[in-house]
Amino acid sequence: MTVLYIALAILLFGVLIAVHELGHFAAAKACGVKVEEFAIGMGPAVFRKQKGETVYSLRCIPFGGFCAMAGEDEASGDPRAFTNQAAWKRIIILVAGAAMNFLLGLLIVVILYSGAYAFRSSELVGFMDGCPYESSEGLQVGDRVYKINGKRIYQFYNISDFLAQGDGTYDIVVIRDGRKVELKDFKMVPLEYPGQQQKMYGFYLGYDLATPGVKLQNAWDTTMQFGRWVWLGLEELVRGNVGMEDMAGPVGIVDMMAETGEQAESASDALYSIFYFTAFIAVNLAIMNMLPIPALDGGRVFLLIVTWVIESTSRKKLDPKYEGYIHAAGMVLLLGLMAIIMFNDIIRIVTK
Repeated sequence: MTVLYIALAILLFGVLIAVHELGHFAAAKACGVKVEEFAIGMGPAVFRKQKGETVYSLRCIPFGGFCAMAGEDEASGDPRAFTNQAAWKRIIILVAGAAMNFLLGLLIVVILYSGAYAFRSSELVGFMDGCPYESSEGLQVGDRVYKINGKRIYQFYNISDFLAQGDGTYDIVVIRDGRKVELKDFKMVPLEYPGQQQKMYGFYLGYDLATPGVKLQNAWDTTMQFGRWVWLGLEELVRGNVGMEDMAGPVGIVDMMAETGEQAESASDALYSIFYFTAFIAVNLAIMNMLPIPALDGGRVFLLIVTWVIESTSRKKLDPKYEGYIHAAGMVLLLGLMAIIMFNDIIRIVTK
């Protein structure tokens, strides 16, 4: 089964890249930009077909891909070249890839949740005997916890996570009778309750029946939670709490997908877990691609805005080749980083 899971993981990762590039391709076509080649994969082409002005190719390495547009990093006399388009059109084209990844992640979660009967909610349905936090001025049965210390509650487990991160005094926002009620400086610590082996906060959370609307809301909230995890990971990286050895590239991601399938109790559970993880990776790719780093889509958008500001101020058009040099240097550094991460992934797989 391991081989099958690896094959499925490679296929799914390839789909994520294909969808990303499809976003650029569709937006470019919609904006009237000339697309010279649309490729899935990297390396030598194993399939090429010319259709109209665009070459469609499938390449031998199932990671990566590209949408090559006329005049992408250089001046061009072609009025349909990328660099000759209005700034708003270029931004749409650049953002479209990440947007497609995010929407794919959301769609996968919607499909996974389509068969659900109920979801654990953030609604308080009861309190343990002696719980001091239930009162007319505190928490009440029927309250739905919305925010804790300014952080949105997307999943029920966010409540315990955010309470554990606090110092015992919280700003809590609950939805009560359809309106938001704020509990400022609300003191709450885990206490001992009869029959319980550990200290608890003393409230019970309920369930929401999985109506179509509830399914869509939970799919959206899950996708937003994925995004929160990505940002938390980036914060840990910036703070130095995680190192290069903790990062994973395409090889590591495929291995984690396959391992997720192997650890499941049944084939159906394995598929569910793999697709759930795929949805997370899709959102991860969307966010990472929009970071303002040269060679990434976010870096291109950032430099595009900087260039627009300079040109609007100086009334002089800048040569696109200089931006191309920056992205080329960024790509070299990015490929070097990917090579190091891939090497670490291989060592980790071999030695585990």
